[in-house]
Amino acid sequence: MAETVSDEKLIDVLRFIAKERNIPFEMLVEALEAALLTAYKRHFGAEANAVVAVDRKTGEYKVFHRRIVSEDVQDPKLEVSIKEAGEPYQPGDFFDKEVTPRDFGRIAAQTAKQVIVQRIREAERDTVYDKYASKMNDLVIGSVQRYEQRNMYVVLENKDEAILPLSEQVPGEMFRINDFIRAYVLDVRKSPKGPQVVLSRAAEGLVQRLLELEVPEIADGIVEIMAIARDPGSRSKVAVRSLREEVDPIGACLGPKSSRIANVSDNLRGEKIDVIRWDDDLPTFIMNALAPAKVLSVELFEDDGVAFVLVPDYQLSLAIGRDGQNVRLAARLTGWRLDIAPETEADLARERYLQERAERLAPAVAVADDETIEEEEMPAAQAADDGVTIDADLIRKLEEFRRERLGGDESDG
Repeated sequence: MAETVSDEKLIDVLRFIAKERNIPFEMLVEALEAALLTAYKRHFGAEANAVVAVDRKTGEYKVFHRRIVSEDVQDPKLEVSIKEAGEPYQPGDFFDKEVTPRDFGRIAAQTAKQVIVQRIREAERDTVYDKYASKMNDLVIGSVQRYEQRNMYVVLENKDEAILPLSEQVPGEMFRINDFIRAYVLDVRKSPKGPQVVLSRAAEGLVQRLLELEVPEIADGIVEIMAIARDPGSRSKVAVRSLREEVDPIGACLGPKSSRIANVSDNLRGEKIDVIRWDDDLPTFIMNALAPAKVLSVELFEDDGVAFVLVPDYQLSLAIGRDGQNVRLAARLTGWRLDIAPETEADLARERYLQERAERLAPAVAVADDETIEEEEMPAAQAADDGVTIDADLIRKLEEFRRERLGGDESDG
């Protein structure tokens, strides 16, 4: 029988690595078995039915020739008879015969290290991926490491690296190397070089997570964030509601002397945060969303998804906002297109909108009417024996075309 190789020290090393790198011990042992099997096949033959087993306590590793117990042996390399296997083997059982080479330990030591190191690296990558996949849509803290092609690379905890793409950076925000940064985990991707953690400073989710950190009522589920509309680096609107009548959702978000919302704004480098009261009544919610402007009335055109909003003349510019920011954010927050008109031009603006709406709907109505006419006033048609109807006017045009062609051919002749 081949000499049994024992290496308790190797098992101790694997246990140390498992604890140090937070990798399951069983995963490392399986990697060792795979490495030893690879070494055996490379040096002693590539039998597909060779297996390597490692004792989890002593570290002993042996090679076995595995065959299936069969009543009718067709291939002796893959099967063994019941008589040869003996009791208590039954048909279909595995029969393992040790075939560990005498000098297998030396060869295994030369080849196993590289495979195990590779498996450890893969396991670490999987661990990193799982760790940040569980933090998807959450906040992480790190420091700016470097810039490459205007993309920012950030070092997170345990020296894990993440990328903040240019598309997810906030215009005007400047971070220097080694600056502290708090960002939102937008995505985690697997790549040949390991997991890639994609961060964002422009996502609306960043505002939500910062509010959850600063406002205990939100973290406890007493106050609920219903919608967020954001113009990164400039302004955000957040719609909130309270699940308890005695709790004011806006006051909870602002905090004592507006300290809570100020902390959120500081984390966003001075971005303004408008906290809006959510209302199940849509016109009321639209009025709230256009704050700080005052709204006189809201008329909904549900089939168009348009809200006709009337404001005092002196509030028009405030309702629209600089470069249309206020109305744009309010529209995104409510999900409706907002058509704002001043009080003195209300009738004219409403009439103009209704006329435009009628013109927009007219083609659809005309098409529907034409289809009805075609169905009701279709010209008489000749019925063929096979049930196909032929338009009489079409037949006439085809006959005229045929005559013109014949006349042209005769003149050419």
